[in-house]
Amino acid sequence: MPRVDVVKSSPVGETFRMRQIEGMFDLPPGACQKLAIRAELPEMGEPWQIGLIVGPSGSGKSSVAAAAYGAMPEFRWPVNGTMIDGFESSDIREITASLVSVGLSSPPAWLRPFQVLSNGEQFRAQMARLLLAKLPVAVVDEFTSVVDRQVARVCSAAVSKAVRAAGVRLVAVSCHYDIAQWLDPDWMLDMADGRLERFYAAPPETLCAGNDPSARQTRGRLCRPEMRFEVRQAGRRLWAMFSRHHYLSHSLPAGCRCWAAVHDGRAVAFAAIASCVGFAGYLRFSRVVVLPDYQGIGIGSRFRDAVAAIERRRCRRLSLVTSHPGMIRSLEKSPQWRRAAIAYSGGTAGLQETGHVRRTVSFVYRGLEKADGAHAKTADRLAG
Repeated sequence: MPRVDVVKSSPVGETFRMRQIEGMFDLPPGACQKLAIRAELPEMGEPWQIGLIVGPSGSGKSSVAAAAYGAMPEFRWPVNGTMIDGFESSDIREITASLVSVGLSSPPAWLRPFQVLSNGEQFRAQMARLLLAKLPVAVVDEFTSVVDRQVARVCSAAVSKAVRAAGVRLVAVSCHYDIAQWLDPDWMLDMADGRLERFYAAPPETLCAGNDPSARQTRGRLCRPEMRFEVRQAGRRLWAMFSRHHYLSHSLPAGCRCWAAVHDGRAVAFAAIASCVGFAGYLRFSRVVVLPDYQGIGIGSRFRDAVAAIERRRCRRLSLVTSHPGMIRSLEKSPQWRRAAIAYSGGTAGLQETGHVRRTVSFVYRGLEKADGAHAKTADRLAG
């Protein structure tokens, strides 16, 4: 088990007041200019992806992380450009996939300057860029310290999911203990008492009798708390709270039925169901939006499927058409939806102008039921 020893010194010139304080408290000369920190950390060869270093301010968290794994890179963002232009990668699909993976799924936010984003959005953008950097170990100091605690928990869960999917390693450094269960780390070092806890089976050689028992505790994984929400029918007025986070028109179609996902008394997701002109008994999703602070932990897909299950009882078929890469991936993975058609817009002119052609994919909801041939054929014609 590697041990990290850090000695921080801050030499200062002698002053009269300095001598006064040393005399008042019987301090030896220069005693307060050195700080020694010692910590035990897991081996790099152990099977971990996420580590968490917690402790009160001044306990040496950042110093230990920097000594063991290096400092967090300082990313520069365009002053007069969009946030998405700050990414080094030239593959727009790779960039958007990284942003979606950490819960920054709103295209309008991608096109704003970094400095005008909310603290939560800035944090997620930093995480997305860090994941694409492919560092041996990515260190994030002051992890979630600039966001409120509810957002911190959601962000922690989203980042944990993204890190494990990307196959990289991350060490989060924070003074907040409330994120531990949401981040679900493989190990946690508490600088308050120097205790290292592993949440996986450590190699036998690290558990020899010569090791300090307080630094080699192993137990089962932390259990991430459940996040429950209620699906309620809502009024059109609620759309004003979500409209700026959607990438299409800010207006709702006439006669649509609105739904909300409510968590702790607050609407965190919105969906609108509209009729399909010319197809009696057929409905379609017109809007599905999750507030930025709650993106990245699967609320959108669960809410969408819950609404679909309710609406399916009222219609012959229910469809959803989208060009959002995150929504497309989610629908393609879900057994409750089947892909009906793919369309491309922009053509050769669009490809030459922007380097990208817009892909729109149509899906039909099937839930747990199997459609008969006639209904399936009509649904395909509708979705296409």
